Amino acid sequence: MILSLLLAAAQTAPAPPAPAPSPLEERYDRCIGSATRQPAVAESEASQWLLQGGSFLAHQCLGIAYATEMRWTAAATEFELAARGAEAAKDMRGAFYWAQAGNAWLAAKDAVKARAALDAALSPGSLKGIQRGEAFLDRARAFFAGGDVTAARADLDRALVDAADDPLAWLLSATLARRGGDLPRAKADIAEALKRSSDDAAVQLEAGNIAASAGDEAGAKNAWDKAANLQPGSDANRAARTALLQFEVKP
Repeated sequence: MILSLLLAAAQTAPAPPAPAPSPLEERYDRCIGSATRQPAVAESEASQWLLQGGSFLAHQCLGIAYATEMRWTAAATEFELAARGAEAAKDMRGAFYWAQAGNAWLAAKDAVKARAALDAALSPGSLKGIQRGEAFLDRARAFFAGGDVTAARADLDRALVDAADDPLAWLLSATLARRGGDLPRAKADIAEALKRSSDDAAVQLEAGNIAASAGDEAGAKNAWDKAANLQPGSDANRAARTALLQFEVKP
């Protein structure tokens, strides 16, 4: 009886207040907030922090500021410094920083460095859930860019377990299936991508490519028409416009 009363009291009592953040955590939160909104301010803050003996947290903040400015090589370098610093401090965030580095190297179009960073992110086995899924997806992209389709497929299948809500995973899976001649899987996977991101020119472009591979001319033209009206100036938009030229009536 006493035990049940204690349990009931614990369920109805207000939760204890959260401990106040430490000065280090407050500085980190301020820096990250600036990095996504005012990257130049964050660069100054993080650089000063590093001069004052700042830790891997300062490197990560600087990496985010560079990423906001799309300075991908600089961002990747800072994320790698953050990852090494975290590992030296026995901090579990190291794997996540390696994953950030891999993502930035992909944006910098350096698939070799991206794969190395993502290998480092995944090898400890500490990433879980969506973080693990996104790391597998990025490594699949690195393998794909390097021409290793078999390894890309293996990582994509892992990514689809934990990052199934990411349309990019389904798009890349559909593309690999089409190129490998597996049209049933390509159709199924592009349908999943369309459910999640039908307003993406790259998704509509691939939907058209798959329809064309299946001999569905009307379906291909319809999807390419949609892609040609999305994200003007993008690679997918231009590719769709080029694909539509074959339907022009010649005199």
